[in-house]
Amino acid sequence: MRLGTVLTPLSDHNLHLAAQSGVTDIVHRYPGSDPAVLRNAVQRINSFGMRITVVEGYLPIERIKLGVDDGTDLEAMKVLLRQMAENDIRLLCYNFMAGTDWCRTRLDAPERGGAKVTAFHLADVEQAVLLGHQPKDVNSEELARSRTPEQLWSYLERFLNELLPEAERCGVTLAMHPDDPPLQSLLGKPRIMHCVENFERLMKLVPSSLNTICFCQGSFATMNVDIPATIRRLGPHISYVHFRDVRGTPESFAETCHDNGPTDMAAAMRAYREIGFRGTMRPDHVPQLDGEDDGEPGYTTLGRLFAWGYMRGLMDGCC
Repeated sequence: MRLGTVLTPLSDHNLHLAAQSGVTDIVHRYPGSDPAVLRNAVQRINSFGMRITVVEGYLPIERIKLGVDDGTDLEAMKVLLRQMAENDIRLLCYNFMAGTDWCRTRLDAPERGGAKVTAFHLADVEQAVLLGHQPKDVNSEELARSRTPEQLWSYLERFLNELLPEAERCGVTLAMHPDDPPLQSLLGKPRIMHCVENFERLMKLVPSSLNTICFCQGSFATMNVDIPATIRRLGPHISYVHFRDVRGTPESFAETCHDNGPTDMAAAMRAYREIGFRGTMRPDHVPQLDGEDDGEPGYTTLGRLFAWGYMRGLMDGCC
């Protein structure tokens, strides 16, 4: 297992902290069509003794999810795969949340010692804060509400049938992230990656060793499943891990400090060892600690420092 991270911002200061904390892998956001962006990022990260191993977030696939792509977004994704291969970046993480991304209704729920975490309560969903990459086209909201789950499955199958051959030529693995929160619909928009059975369906949809799962522990924990058992159940298909925990149900939950939730995190780490997982594992959303009120919720630095140390300790102790 390799300790990875997203850094916001991707500053020299944060890169120094990550390297000094034992991080080896950096997760990069979608770089756009200019090949120099990713090439320069790789050179910069390498200069700190780390490397980019994953591209994740802000991908140009919204029209693909809605079934209205004219080929432009698909070609952009193929260009991205080729850029990744040229820079020896071998994993692309994506999601299929049409018309939205991860969603919370509160950004300052109290955690241990007054730390602030994100939370979701379905009863307050009309006041939801839609995080991550959001569609800029208002029409996409209407389109998403008009789609059915089976239509989304058909769009996903078409997407994978088109993209996986290019991924295989490039040697880049695709990893699907769960819906967050894992509900069958959100704000009137259907979702399909909200349960373990649907991830098993995904693996059968377009069989390929490069059609894999991003095991986001927080999202799977919100499904109220046994995390170590589910890691073993999906084991051969897990290529990437988001390491976090939550407390609650799909309709009402809050993030926790990495060591302060209901999941046996040591047992989870042992399960990754048992399935032979050797990929990138990153802390996902972290608490905002004292003095970080102006930071991006879920992605501040001090909480990430704690998570890196906790994860390194579990890796050494359990693996």
